[in-house]
Amino acid sequence: MATSNINKNQIENRNFLSPTGFKFILNRAPKVSFFSNSANIPGLTLGVAIQPTYLKDIDTPGDKIQFDDFNLRFIVDEDLKNYLEVQNWIRGLGYPGRVERRNIKTQDIYSDGTLTILNSNFQPNFRVNFKDLWPYSLTTLNFDATDTDIQYFTAEVSFKYTIYDITDLSGNPL
Repeated sequence: MATSNINKNQIENRNFLSPTGFKFILNRAPKVSFFSNSANIPGLTLGVAIQPTYLKDIDTPGDKIQFDDFNLRFIVDEDLKNYLEVQNWIRGLGYPGRVERRNIKTQDIYSDGTLTILNSNFQPNFRVNFKDLWPYSLTTLNFDATDTDIQYFTAEVSFKYTIYDITDLSGNPL
């Protein structure tokens, strides 16, 4: 009887999670999704409430969770199409000029995104579903004629979002 309880607590799948096994889909910017080469499952921090006592304040679990940013790195295509997808999105959100203000529609402010994590055989394993992503930072592209090795440009975009959920492939929470 005790043996069966021990087996229930053991990990059955002993394969490790690969850092190269992912696919990302950003509904509003499919060109960025295609060339993505780095993404993260954001961390989170639970706030702490302080319970004062006459001897020592006691830390207790708080009620607000802070979600870290979602960061995505992608290879920039030579026509800058994927880079401009994000840049124009940020410009439209920030309203730097009248052209950008006219071009962004209310439904284009946010976009949902899905980070599919692959198993050790590079088959879909589970999903991280982001709600209401919006970019707030896009890295610089630095040109340098003195470079001897050609390293193709990558850009990183940082997103804020409402929430993310980790689900199985059918959409059930894990």
